[in-house]
Amino acid sequence: WENKTGRNLTRSSPLFKNLAAKVHRFNFLALSHRLFGDTCPLVSLSCFQTPQRIPYDEAVQQEFRPAAVGDAFGPTWWTCWFKVELSIPREWAGKEVHLLWDSDGEAMVWRDSQPVQGRGTGSVAPLLPFCSRFCSLNLYMEVACNGLFGAGKGTMIAPPDPDKKFTLNKVELVVFNRDVHELLVDFEILLDMAKHLGEKNQRSFQALYTANQMVNLCDVTDPSTFPAAHQLASAFFSQRNGESQHTIHAMGHCHIDSAWLWPYEESIRKCARSWVTVVRLMEKNPGFTFTCSQAQQLEWVRNWYPGLYAQIQDFARKGQFIPVGGTWVEMDGNLPNGESMVRQFLQGQRFFQEQFGKLCTEFWLPDTFGYSAQLPQLMRGCGIWRFLTQKLSWSLVNTFPHHTFFWEGIDGSSVLAHFPPGDSYGMQGFVEEMLKTVNNNKDKGRVNHSVALFGFGDGGGGPTQKMLDRMKRMKDVDGLPRVQMSTPDQFFSVLERDGSQLYTWIGELFLELHNGTYTTQAQIKKSNRECERILHDVEVLSSLALAQKSAFPYPATKLQRLWRLLLLNQFHDVLPGTCIQLVAEDAMTYYEGEWRTLTESTVIMNTLPWERTEVISRTRPTGADTLALVKVCSMGYSVVKDSLTPPHPVRVVKQLDGSITMENGVIAAHLDSMGHVTSLHLVSSGRCVILFFEPVECGIFCPLDDLQRLCVLKTFRKPVTTLVKPLEIILPGGLRGSVRFSLQISEKSIITQEVILDAMCPYLRFLTQVEWNEAHKFLKVEFPVQARSMNATYEIQFGHLQRPTHWNTSWDWARFEVWSHKWMDLSEHGFGVALLNDSKYGASVHGNTMSLSLLRAPKSPDTTADMGHHQFTYAVMPHLGSFQEAGVIRYAYCLNFPLHTMPADSVQCPAWSAFCVSSPAVVLETVKQAEDRPGVLVARLYESHGSTVVTWLQTCLPVKEAITCDLLEQADPTGHLPLKELGVELSFTPFQVISVLLVLG
Repeated sequence: WENKTGRNLTRSSPLFKNLAAKVHRFNFLALSHRLFGDTCPLVSLSCFQTPQRIPYDEAVQQEFRPAAVGDAFGPTWWTCWFKVELSIPREWAGKEVHLLWDSDGEAMVWRDSQPVQGRGTGSVAPLLPFCSRFCSLNLYMEVACNGLFGAGKGTMIAPPDPDKKFTLNKVELVVFNRDVHELLVDFEILLDMAKHLGEKNQRSFQALYTANQMVNLCDVTDPSTFPAAHQLASAFFSQRNGESQHTIHAMGHCHIDSAWLWPYEESIRKCARSWVTVVRLMEKNPGFTFTCSQAQQLEWVRNWYPGLYAQIQDFARKGQFIPVGGTWVEMDGNLPNGESMVRQFLQGQRFFQEQFGKLCTEFWLPDTFGYSAQLPQLMRGCGIWRFLTQKLSWSLVNTFPHHTFFWEGIDGSSVLAHFPPGDSYGMQGFVEEMLKTVNNNKDKGRVNHSVALFGFGDGGGGPTQKMLDRMKRMKDVDGLPRVQMSTPDQFFSVLERDGSQLYTWIGELFLELHNGTYTTQAQIKKSNRECERILHDVEVLSSLALAQKSAFPYPATKLQRLWRLLLLNQFHDVLPGTCIQLVAEDAMTYYEGEWRTLTESTVIMNTLPWERTEVISRTRPTGADTLALVKVCSMGYSVVKDSLTPPHPVRVVKQLDGSITMENGVIAAHLDSMGHVTSLHLVSSGRCVILFFEPVECGIFCPLDDLQRLCVLKTFRKPVTTLVKPLEIILPGGLRGSVRFSLQISEKSIITQEVILDAMCPYLRFLTQVEWNEAHKFLKVEFPVQARSMNATYEIQFGHLQRPTHWNTSWDWARFEVWSHKWMDLSEHGFGVALLNDSKYGASVHGNTMSLSLLRAPKSPDTTADMGHHQFTYAVMPHLGSFQEAGVIRYAYCLNFPLHTMPADSVQCPAWSAFCVSSPAVVLETVKQAEDRPGVLVARLYESHGSTVVTWLQTCLPVKEAITCDLLEQADPTGHLPLKELGVELSFTPFQVISVLLVLG
């Protein structure tokens, strides 16, 4: 097979291809069949099945029946436990013995009551490196009736097949020939170098010729020839790189979705299966490092697998098992509110500090659907100044211009960011991946280091020995980048030392994909918003009760549990709605079941930090509901005996043509007989705001099996025009006027709206109920308004940002659907229109049309997503001046945090205000008890207008000391604030978040 012609070869030449083909055939057809030697059947095999995920101690007490290769078990989501009795022949003493186990489901090997090895589908399980001390063993195999990616019917992201059966394909003891394995890896690396280095690279030919020489030395029937061939490969791999070669920092990784195509409970087992495999690899490979995020998953393993968790902590102390990320879960980066994001870090960092003795310095979020522009400030406030992800490589339209850069948030905070240039968090150590990491790097010349995360991910699995063996050969070999096992701290430390030439990206990191995640699973999103509100209110009320009565039992333990449930449901495949039906049901159970006992005992009052005048509904002793116009103190209460009289009562008038006008002295609206808002005026100026309004049904322009891609074209826009119930007056006016109508969306779906106008209220409110039973449809509402601006403003966490209203560039067009929180605004100088909502996130402004996304009907991975009844509210608010001057931010809060009512005999004075803030630009977002410090409150405020401002935080609580702190509630040694008559003076820069510890007297 040697080339004796002396001809100049190229990769396209027949001789080059012939050599490569022959080496390949030798490698994979001849040598690979020698990987396993002698075989031995099991002594016995028995099993039992259960629909439950039960612990080991319970499983081994069950009645097992005989089982055999070829048996089917299941259905989906069941568990089959196998009892494996085996006897290792004495003549195998000193040899490496494996249990060859090939089943369709994921599996865990148990021995002596402990998990010892995790297995994916169709893989082998090494028992021990050498088995000279063992002649017989009893094992248990816990097999889940699902694969690494669930059990999709037909395609991976299709809904699970509930009747799928799983088969035990092969079970036997084998002798594993390690020398053959080493040769196979040698040949693989050499052939991949020959294939991927390029025809003008001499190392490509050297690699192929080395492989050819190895073939010449090898006799597959004579293992004594293998060492010489391996030595030849080792000599090739020992030829070193030059000093300027790019360095790849390899880190083991196992991205495990806490729920996605499988339920939460299965994720617990996925963590155990993956991490016990990692522990076994660490025992054999002392230099192997593994990064692990998500405190929730570690907490699961701590509770369910304490023996494994103790081993993890041991390897963490050795520096091999490395906790990263600093958050409770890898949450969605767009939809959680600001306080929820703070709690992700607070709960995560506290867990890592308590369990592993240190805080994380890097935020680790490789797989989510975009990244809020407020994240850099929140990271900095939680002791984190480094950031790693790769998800923006998924963008459909534009290629992000950097892999290593500084990311600056809306407040000016900056963190060092890195996107692994291999565009993956699940590499396998292939030559092609390492070359892509170098060649794809968009910051060549500015940095010479990058990260490669290797290990099977999403559904778990993690690194394998073969991956490690590949990278050992690429550690420092001429022709390839250096590949070294590393840690996040080592990598980022190098960047910090050498990164003076890096560019800065300012603002959000917008993923141009999965825009439908802002809308899908509307009930989950609504429950998330409601639970964020409930936790806010309960913490405020409990804090005020504690301040008034030091013996008050602040519900810290219960609040922590509820926060952790909320944070879990904010995982990046749950809150965005990309999960299967089982997960959605679990999430709704957490929302509905765990909160009822808390809300039933909640005190009722105003929990926002400004005075409010609003119309409320209250129940008389007779049981009748009546309306009242009330004025309530900021973050406090007022006793109301009689309703205030509005300066201008609401008027609702029906015209001869069936249309209706509504007016309250602030705004005036006209609705036609179909319920369309045909005009909306500001009374004081006469300025017309809206010319026409209609709900519209849009088709999804994409393959129907594509999970969340969304490209809505105007040609797919279909207005809803079929009237079911005509417009009618429900409340004639006074304190509140309202009208109601119903429209037929299709034969299966109906929308009913009550349009409400309250006295003194500057917005028109739409209480909407939908019976939604569609397929591949999208329900949006559009407001064509008389305002023009190149940019619209959208609320994000602790602030807002602007996005273009035009499609001038591909970067503009790619934001055809964006995310927002409680409000969005389109303003020209002196005038604008805001759109408020209580539970929606998908939005867009194109030209002068403001759109809010209401419901979707995708069919993968959950065929039932969004089906059924929905109720939600949105509102349109015209205003003079800027949205800041008009109080849009405060009104959006009021829509989302309604006033509560309680019996008058439960309070001691007619009016009481606990907190207020002197500047309308500053929002007091959170008041809570400090973690582990009874008698100390945390007040968290942020600047909401985008301005530099000085304000006073005023309180009537018995505060004896005030100290600024970070978001982890660690006091600033220089942050003592003087207590003055007006309260505590605070200075803010635009969108700055400040937390203050208030020590009660």
